[in-house]
Amino acid sequence: QLVSPHQRFSVKFYLVGVLFVLFDIEAVFFFPWAILFRRLGMFGFIEMLLFILILGVGLLYVWKSGGLDWE
Repeated sequence: QLVSPHQRFSVKFYLVGVLFVLFDIEAVFFFPWAILFRRLGMFGFIEMLLFILILGVGLLYVWKSGGLDWE
């Protein structure tokens, strides 16, 4: 018997990969912000809080819609 060289992967693998890349890039943005925290002042602090809030709402949406459930 011949076995097909192409295997089907679940979409969950791709979703987890995209979410990993998204939140990994988020971590890259935290490093320069932490270095320049004192110079940015209150504006930089509020801007980063807004950034974290937007990503948190996105994560909450994915979580509540079942995107992180592994079945």
